[in-house]
Amino acid sequence: MDKFSELANSWVKTLGTYEPGRPIDEVARDLGFKDASVISKLASNENSLGPSPMALKAMLNAASEMHRYPDGNAYYLKNAIAAKLGVNPGQILPANGSNELLELMGHVFLGPDSGIVMADRAFVVYKLIAATFRASVISVPMRAYTHDLSAMLAAIKPETKIIFIANPNNPTSTMVDEKALDLFMKHVPENIIVCIDEAYIELLPPSKQPDTLKYVKQGRSVVLMRTFSKTYGLAGLRIGYAIAPDHCIGLLNKVRQPFNVNSMALAAAEAALKDDRYVDRTRRMVAEGIVYFEAEFNRLNLSYVPAVVNFILVEVGNGRDVYQKLMREGIIVRPMDGYGLPGHIRITIGTKQENKKCIRAIEKVLPRGK
Repeated sequence: MDKFSELANSWVKTLGTYEPGRPIDEVARDLGFKDASVISKLASNENSLGPSPMALKAMLNAASEMHRYPDGNAYYLKNAIAAKLGVNPGQILPANGSNELLELMGHVFLGPDSGIVMADRAFVVYKLIAATFRASVISVPMRAYTHDLSAMLAAIKPETKIIFIANPNNPTSTMVDEKALDLFMKHVPENIIVCIDEAYIELLPPSKQPDTLKYVKQGRSVVLMRTFSKTYGLAGLRIGYAIAPDHCIGLLNKVRQPFNVNSMALAAAEAALKDDRYVDRTRRMVAEGIVYFEAEFNRLNLSYVPAVVNFILVEVGNGRDVYQKLMREGIIVRPMDGYGLPGHIRITIGTKQENKKCIRAIEKVLPRGK
């Protein structure tokens, strides 16, 4: 055994490792593609339109100030978010992506004598964070690929500290509506934190977005997590934020590292909040892409989960094998065996050209369907 393993905390060696989507350049290099531009990455639920144009302009303007430390309190971004959402700046905590928020919550609320409740096919990082802090995990089976909120309530134990609800959910692209959330919140004990991960919320038409901000305004034990990675096309900047009652934000700030969000991300995020035209374009692209993929999957006799946001789960037989074959055709998707769905792949909704290229590749590797 190497010396580092001997010195490491014993429980660290039992932790799993998150498998990210493979970068385009890496796939091109491994498969011998001379030009990485021929590869379409439809694996990580990124925005195929690129960054928000207003955010991009803000990044360029901010570049000359990169010799300065960022605003450690994110004053302007917090105030911009607060004005847009109708909450107080003290109820907002910008962070280095939603993953940092999850880690901060682990520092504050989790430990060996605590536990979380989550859906069995929700974002796997919830489970990894719990394991990092040696908290127990109760994974509740989904119903029709959707959070079973009643079963999650029934799964609560005395040690439960946090319930995670991804809405819309990754990787299933399903959601629970506001009525179901209201009923759930009515019955969840006040001593349990409900973390609602809304990474994809802005991709929904406004009329379909549950009003979860009211729980924060009511002072409920809730933490909302949102990000600029998906809708606003800023995944590479790693910028997200939490919305929660002031006392919760104060605790999270105690374990936050100084300057956790870089200056360019702060400037880009503040500008992106104003880019309504870009958000509308993104929603149209996603809606049209969902219609296209679902029609094509019906034609190919492939089973899929009806999608609500910018990715779709489809059953293809051996998902890992199809993933490998599609890469050789210049299409990167996401195998789902890590989520207990070995027969599925997850496909990000892309541009019309990318979507058509993906279907052609699927037809090639699955000439007779799955």
